[in-house]
Amino acid sequence: MSFFALPLAIFNLGGTELILILLILLLLFGGKRLPELAKGLGQSIREFKKANSEDAEHKPAAAADESKPAEAKKPTHGAN
Repeated sequence: MSFFALPLAIFNLGGTELILILLILLLLFGGKRLPELAKGLGQSIREFKKANSEDAEHKPAAAADESKPAEAKKPTHGAN
């Protein structure tokens, strides 16, 4: 399956629909703004993936804290 096939399959878009959407975008934003919009979209996706991968790196450390036995954890409130 190609890179673009999965997103298109999710929205059930074919080639004709994709071309129609691109033509509408061209009419709305013009030829000069489309490359700028595509660049901004690419940067946003890149930042999202980076933040997502950084979040995944921090999850195993948090899971290790939760795996400690209950008696090893000290209560944070209550009477002493």
